[in-house]
Amino acid sequence: MSKTHYEQLLPQLEAMESSRIKQPNMPIDTYLQEASDLEVWMQEDLPKLTAVGISEGTVEALSVRTGALRYAQSEWARERNSKEEATRQWEAQSSEAIDLKNELEHAFRFAFRKHPDLLTKVHEIEDGTGHADLVQDLSDLSVLGKANEGLLQSINFNTEKLDDSASISEGLSKVLAAMNGERLENSSGKILRDKAYTLLKETVDEIRQAGKYAFWKDPERLKGYKSHYFRMR
Repeated sequence: MSKTHYEQLLPQLEAMESSRIKQPNMPIDTYLQEASDLEVWMQEDLPKLTAVGISEGTVEALSVRTGALRYAQSEWARERNSKEEATRQWEAQSSEAIDLKNELEHAFRFAFRKHPDLLTKVHEIEDGTGHADLVQDLSDLSVLGKANEGLLQSINFNTEKLDDSASISEGLSKVLAAMNGERLENSSGKILRDKAYTLLKETVDEIRQAGKYAFWKDPERLKGYKSHYFRMR
């Protein structure tokens, strides 16, 4: 049901102005549990809550918005984990890529030593730093090497490494694309999660305020309309 609730609210989430978005002030799993607890707690008090202005629509919204936030949080966690996994993959694979790049450049400088035009191309490839540069360098070295395989074979260089270079470049390109997606704090998944939290918070706050008003002289019922998380801190 969480996905259904999320899809039901998605147009509303997408239309929400950024100025309205609230940031969670407690762990999301804790907030979700408090919202679920509130839904159960309030059932006994519905007549009194209705009497002070809580509509049937607000009661129904609590369940829908709780489900939507639960799904949005799961999607955000999946997105975050994917980017973290891509970073781990880069760290694991880039060392091999750098070693191969250095080996190719070393071989090319020797094989092309009597060809200034080719040496110039090697030097151009060597220039630059960074992840994207490494990916492009491996591709460029593969292309340059394949265009001059005879010179490389003359020094007994293993030209299969040219294919390795192209393959590693392609693989790292995909890893880098995953790493370089939207910054985690600005990603669409994070924004939708925060919007879903905002909708739920508005409903929870409305019900809690009504409960505090209706049961201000009834401590036993009043406690169910306060955040356990903040009471314990």
